[in-house]
Amino acid sequence: MTSRPDDRKAVWGWALYDFANSAYTTLIVTFIYAVYFTQEIAPDGITGTALWSRGVTVTAVVVALLSPVLGALADRGGLRRPLLLTTTGITVVGVAALALPGPGEVTLALTIFVVSNIAYELCGVFYNSYLPEIAPPERIGRVSGFGWALGYLGGLLAMAVALFVFVLPETPPFGLDAASGQHVRATTVLVAIWFGVLAIPMFAWVREPARTEPRPPLGRTVVEAMEQLRRTFGEIRRYRQIFRLLVARMVYNDGLVTIFAFGPIFAAETFGFTLTEVMYWGLALNVTAGLGAFAMGFLDDRLGGKRTLFVTLAGLMIGGIWAVGADSKTSLYLAGLWVGIFVGPNQAASRSLLGRFVPAAKETEFYGFFAFSGKAIAFMGPLLLGIVTEAFQSQRVGMATILIFFVIGGLLLTTVDEAEGKARALEG
Repeated sequence: MTSRPDDRKAVWGWALYDFANSAYTTLIVTFIYAVYFTQEIAPDGITGTALWSRGVTVTAVVVALLSPVLGALADRGGLRRPLLLTTTGITVVGVAALALPGPGEVTLALTIFVVSNIAYELCGVFYNSYLPEIAPPERIGRVSGFGWALGYLGGLLAMAVALFVFVLPETPPFGLDAASGQHVRATTVLVAIWFGVLAIPMFAWVREPARTEPRPPLGRTVVEAMEQLRRTFGEIRRYRQIFRLLVARMVYNDGLVTIFAFGPIFAAETFGFTLTEVMYWGLALNVTAGLGAFAMGFLDDRLGGKRTLFVTLAGLMIGGIWAVGADSKTSLYLAGLWVGIFVGPNQAASRSLLGRFVPAAKETEFYGFFAFSGKAIAFMGPLLLGIVTEAFQSQRVGMATILIFFVIGGLLLTTVDEAEGKARALEG
């Protein structure tokens, strides 16, 4: 184990990484930069939506290809910590660079976004793999939920700073020019500083186990990692509940990816939300999401991850129908808050349920597959939304496609046997 199950400092260090990295998801992927890209950098909203969907699609494909390989490499070569540090650094530098592209510089903006977003998603492979090591089985749900809740709190506070320090003041700070959008683009630098500084406790407080043998040469490590990955594919029948969970998540997570990437764009283009209104909505949504993640972490430990996931999927489907059929800003606003209650618990319960199924010493490898499951077909949601939006010239029709992924994912989740998954983990 990297840390004792009762090591509260390690739990806090791990959870603070969620607090740090959520600024990226909240400000860049969802509420500020995505809207700024579609409204100011792209030529028009419909084109911007389609182009942003392509960027998210490229990210999904690359992460799906790299995550299992890097997960196996991290386990085999003891490289989890260096790889987490590297991907964190690339994310921080990349998101800071997003401040550079101005209106019309679509290719530059998308390229920087894709690079930083790939690195950000890969961070999760290494970060999530620490969960089974710092949390005992009976508390893994609430620890996972605590991390997500703290993450939403981080996103909330980062959003508040962005809104009240950079966006709202008539005279932006640091001599930034509001007319050219510099005050909005400067929020990407805020994210870089936020993420870079607040990720430090993760590296300072969460320890790796002492290696009993010297680290092998990198070339040999790569060969052994690929062989280990091949064996894991061959053993997947033994861990069939992991396989079933990952297949189900592969589908229902597509709905979440699409909501994150296009919910605020939908609000701005279809309902006429201003950037400021979108940001206020983001503040409120982070509150409901954080409370939901924290509260349902206890439900997860009490009822089990599978039942908790069913509760969240039902809530997400209700919220999706409500949002697509909304006839006013107020209705959409409330639908978003409702969705927020179930978004965090869905992600936290997925992470903790896998933690219950993972055999010891293969955490990073299996969380590499977890990242793979989140991205393997994650291009389908944004791509389908973009195609349908262009075909019907309607974002409302495009957003309706998210319901397909929640329904199919829920049906696939019925095949998962939680008791068997836990038993196989102990045998492994």
